[in-house]
Amino acid sequence: AEHIWGTTAAGFDVFSRVVWGARTAVIAIVVAVLLSIFAGVLLGLVSGYYGGWVDRILVMIADAVYSFPSLLLAILMAIMISHGQSGLWSGILASGISITVVYIPQYFRTIRAEVIRIKESAYVESARVVGASTWRIMTKHLFKNSTRTLPVILTLNSSEAILTLAGLGFLGFGIEPTAAAEWGYDLNRSVSDVTAGIWWTAVFPGIAIVLIVLGITLVGESLNDLADPRLRARKSAGEVVGSIEDTSVDPNEKPTARNEVIAELDANVDPPATVTDHDPTIVASEWTGEGKPEGKE
Repeated sequence: AEHIWGTTAAGFDVFSRVVWGARTAVIAIVVAVLLSIFAGVLLGLVSGYYGGWVDRILVMIADAVYSFPSLLLAILMAIMISHGQSGLWSGILASGISITVVYIPQYFRTIRAEVIRIKESAYVESARVVGASTWRIMTKHLFKNSTRTLPVILTLNSSEAILTLAGLGFLGFGIEPTAAAEWGYDLNRSVSDVTAGIWWTAVFPGIAIVLIVLGITLVGESLNDLADPRLRARKSAGEVVGSIEDTSVDPNEKPTARNEVIAELDANVDPPATVTDHDPTIVASEWTGEGKPEGKE
């Protein structure tokens, strides 16, 4: 009764390690995402605005980093920073920096492409003409208008970073297990527990990873729907179609009291006058041949 999710073979409470592992994951991901955004956005602004040899060198470095497998690159960075093992805060910082290096090229590419597109706009040219400084143009005009898609990328990278952090812990290159709880390490230790019949040590950390990744991914999809005007237009069109269907008449539907009153009023209205109403002989002349103009049969 004291351990609602059971214990590991070593006697650790599974529930407490899952809860405290969430704290470790959130702190490490926040550090990694903030560092990635800062470095990627700054390098993207500089590369896209100045161009030339600066742009070529930064693009070459970003492509080289991006070509590495993300988990392998994170392992290499973790070994270089902390030799694979560290305490709580040093381990979180090491894991965050390791994940940061993996995701900097994504922010760099996104911001660089937007800056290259925006810097030729009329309002940027006007700012140059009136004598605005480079720093003001980059911060006031380019930065503000090139970071609209960052929330979507941020959520997607956060979910991927959770998996990368768990992979580091599972392979033994994450935070030292005696310093903090970490889901990847718990999954590593659960391999031997499962062979002994203790299956719950693997289920609950795995469910925690799946739920947090799924939640962050759904948030990213929602932000993408809000940020994309084409998706908003499709949604609005769907609402219009739905409203038309709601107001359409079903022939099999029983008329309401309001519809019966409208039908009765329509029945009492005289139909519009026709030619035959004013001159009935026209109809008769069609059958008798009378009333035809002279010279025609």
